[in-house]
Amino acid sequence: MPVRDHGDTLIGAGLAFTAGFVDAAAFIALTGLFTAHVTGNFVLIGAELMSTSSGVIAKLLALPVFILAVALTRLVTLVLERRGMAPLRPLLALEAAVLIAFAVAGIALSPLGSPDGIAAITVGMLGVAAMGIQNGIGRLVIGHLAATTVMTVNVTQAVIDLTDRFCGARATAQTNTRLKRTLSAVLAFAVGALAGAFGVAALSFWSIFVPALILTGLMMIPARGPNA
Repeated sequence: MPVRDHGDTLIGAGLAFTAGFVDAAAFIALTGLFTAHVTGNFVLIGAELMSTSSGVIAKLLALPVFILAVALTRLVTLVLERRGMAPLRPLLALEAAVLIAFAVAGIALSPLGSPDGIAAITVGMLGVAAMGIQNGIGRLVIGHLAATTVMTVNVTQAVIDLTDRFCGARATAQTNTRLKRTLSAVLAFAVGALAGAFGVAALSFWSIFVPALILTGLMMIPARGPNA
């Protein structure tokens, strides 16, 4: 069981690092486009409409592309489960493939030009699709782990668990495991965001191969859970 718990923590942290990396890199390279946290694009749309800046079209398209990616993830999961196959590794491979396409398209089409141009939108939607797949994985396959793309939930739960400890509440094994997973996910996301920001500044879209490589490594880790 400790080995499996360790593997689960590594998978959660690796996916959180990936989300932080891609979200930060895309935000910088694609004029403020969120890929992992797509609802944040709505806030930016309002701000940009008021300031008459560009990049609105990509942010409007992000939600339907995200929805389609989640739906695709669900369909793939259903097909694999009906065939008696665990879906985690195939879905990680799918996400890695889309991230590689994101990187290749960004490299091939750079300089991207206008944020509302076809090149920028094409590249941006590949990043959104990859993160849509990861969000689907989080809900469908590794729901027993901490969230890997939205850290607000993890921070809230971690604060609750830590407050209970400081107030003398008895910590159960489940609480300790949950705290370990939430804190590791938050830390990994933060490190990933910093790495993505510096990576895209130094290497442009070549840096996206880093999270794709991490996803490949995660496929080799044994995971716990009914759908892993």
